[in-house]
Amino acid sequence: MKKFLTIMLVAMMAMSLVACGNKTDEDAGYEYQYTYNSYTAALANNWNPHTWEMNADQTILLYLSTPLVDMTVKNTETGEYQWIFEAATDIKDVTAEHQDDLTKYAVNLPAGKTAADVTAEYVYEISLNPAMTWEDGTPINADTYVRSMELMLDPAMKNYRANNYVTGESALAGAYNYYYSDAATVYKSVPALGYATVADAIADGKDVLIDMWGFYGLEGALDAEGNACPQYVSTTDEHKYVDPADNSEVSAADIYAGYGAYFDTPDYASYVVVEVENEAFGTTFDTVGLYKVDDYTIRYVCENAYDYYYFLTSCTGNSWIVYEDLYESTKDTTGKLVTSKYGTSAENTMSYGPYRLESLQEGKQMVLVQNENWYGFEKQEDGSLLSMTEFLVDGESKQQYQTEKIVIDVMTDDAAKQAFLKGQLDSWSPTAEELLNYSTSEQLYQVDETYTMRFFFHTDLDSLKEMDASMGNTNSVVLSNDNFRKAMSLALDRADWVSATPGYKPAYSVLSSLYFYNVYEEPDSIYRNTEQAMKAIVNLYGVEYGDGTPYATLEDAYKSINGFNLTEAKNLFATACDELVAAGLYTEGEDIVIRIGYKAGSLDSADNQQIALFNEYLNAALEGSGFGKLELVAVDNLTNRYLSVSNGEFAMGYGAWGGAAFYPFTMFQVYCDADYTGYIHEAGCWDPAKEMLTINVNGTDDTMTWKEWSGAMAGTGKYANADFDTKLSILATMEEEMLKKYYIIPLCTTTVCSLESYKTSYITELYSIMYGFGGIRLQTYNYTNDEWAEYVESQGGELNYE
Repeated sequence: MKKFLTIMLVAMMAMSLVACGNKTDEDAGYEYQYTYNSYTAALANNWNPHTWEMNADQTILLYLSTPLVDMTVKNTETGEYQWIFEAATDIKDVTAEHQDDLTKYAVNLPAGKTAADVTAEYVYEISLNPAMTWEDGTPINADTYVRSMELMLDPAMKNYRANNYVTGESALAGAYNYYYSDAATVYKSVPALGYATVADAIADGKDVLIDMWGFYGLEGALDAEGNACPQYVSTTDEHKYVDPADNSEVSAADIYAGYGAYFDTPDYASYVVVEVENEAFGTTFDTVGLYKVDDYTIRYVCENAYDYYYFLTSCTGNSWIVYEDLYESTKDTTGKLVTSKYGTSAENTMSYGPYRLESLQEGKQMVLVQNENWYGFEKQEDGSLLSMTEFLVDGESKQQYQTEKIVIDVMTDDAAKQAFLKGQLDSWSPTAEELLNYSTSEQLYQVDETYTMRFFFHTDLDSLKEMDASMGNTNSVVLSNDNFRKAMSLALDRADWVSATPGYKPAYSVLSSLYFYNVYEEPDSIYRNTEQAMKAIVNLYGVEYGDGTPYATLEDAYKSINGFNLTEAKNLFATACDELVAAGLYTEGEDIVIRIGYKAGSLDSADNQQIALFNEYLNAALEGSGFGKLELVAVDNLTNRYLSVSNGEFAMGYGAWGGAAFYPFTMFQVYCDADYTGYIHEAGCWDPAKEMLTINVNGTDDTMTWKEWSGAMAGTGKYANADFDTKLSILATMEEEMLKKYYIIPLCTTTVCSLESYKTSYITELYSIMYGFGGIRLQTYNYTNDEWAEYVESQGGELNYE
């Protein structure tokens, strides 16, 4: 969920990505006065708006592009925000005037409705800013946007970022069919064809195929005659291929015989497919709902109903436009898919944002400077570029993008710290260990994120037995017991634990305090503060309130929760031990060793301290329960610990999930709907497509699968148009019931922390999820480059930020 909050944080914190001295713009004869010196562990390598993947790539893209609309501060004292138009001058909902587009582009209409019934939330008219140009002065117009979308969705390219327009809430009508129009046949999963099991599909005469590459890793594997293993092979095929993992021979029939039951679960269902006729074969781009009205007007037809403000939000991210000639000239057609090197080097980059890429030294340094052809800049007599806001902040126009040059050097954390303290770096992100030294610094900026760190589990008993037998665990079968996992949660002293990780805050719920249910009309509409959300967590921990209890109100009871109850944890561990012994799964007194999929990178001292505390808390609660000692062993340098846990390689994982801060009602789709995300995140415990959940909605019990509930408040879902009280009740019930399963154990929420130098100032110290601290747009300088050098020298070349 590449979420709006992340976009805002990246925009705000992008400077924490060094070089000294000024450079002269020889054409203007002007010496840069305001340089932002920054660092990163590794430079971005792909800021192509069609294919970028990493945060570092997105950061550069933010400098080089101009969104259609944006949000920024309106009042620095109250935190009031405002929408501002940039690459667009206006965006209107014109559904009522263009109902014919609903039929022409075959949008998904609400149940029981026809196009004539729908008057809003489908067709948006975007008036483009005629002053927008590329950095070489070439105009950007409606043709630019329409042609760029055609390139984005090009079936021959399968661009990564096309997913924003092909599926999801802001999907473009017709985009899916065009994107997949290049093949006469397509592969559809067995569940997608309506079959409950692979056996049902086979019994119906379907030739079910196994993805030999994706499921069994046989891409490039050969048979005895040297023939390569195809990606898709029938479940009945007995032809052998050599498994490169252990040189054994295996066929698709062998795999189906050994793993057949797995293919009927959500985690593995995508690996069994049927080849079917592609009804969209040969579809052309004119069936896609993005079209030109005139030279500076386009219309965007949504696949599903999409609220106006959420549509605006989708327009705040990086646009899809590319400079066509450069894009085409950098195409490579030699591979299976056509690719483009657009946005991968200074030569292959064309900016339409406030900055342009001046130079790039691979693995060393990137330099950006003001883009003199950006519509907002005016050249001054001395050669400098000045931009004043067209919007008002605190009642007046402000200078924007005062930073003239951004230098990003590759540096280690230790080198960055030294450079920052010597005034050679203008922002530094302290490590967890270092953060304690600067916790009271006036220059420390700490921002909450939506991410909630948690333990997540694989609880399938057979898988746990296999992990105990061959994957380094001892008695990890205990995790199959619900009481054992609940006891683990209650044994953790989160308030104490976060002291080992400065910047973390204790968490007891799935959703943090950064989720807003009606943010555009009620900026303070925080889900976590609602009666429904508080009651869910109070119910979870069994805290009573009202007359005759220690807590007079629900809010008092909610605020009392700290997630730690050693007495109850001990009792639950004792109960779990009795249950596991009675079931023949555990021998009383034996030790327990559980490997945790912990981290993508290498473990550091903070990680080791966290693990030590986990073990300390858990063993304190296990005393006298009948269990032996428990040791959690953190495993690092993992490619994808989330899938590793789901696939039964680890019994536990440690990680985070977040995002969708402005529409929390779709949050549970990532846990429940494999069709939504491609697979179920943090899975390995259940089948949400089959397990039922009953929720009382406005006095009436309604029963659906978890998968159905997770999408019930989105798109054309059953409760998509319900009032907020109804949606909040549904969401809170789902959160409570999910937490009661103890498939995940929330631990803490994360923050972004950075020290900003005395050289610069943000426009406000009051953080807002809408605009951060105002970002580089409204950042100002307290010193010119020369004045800063003099100041650092006056301090003896070493600055104090403690």
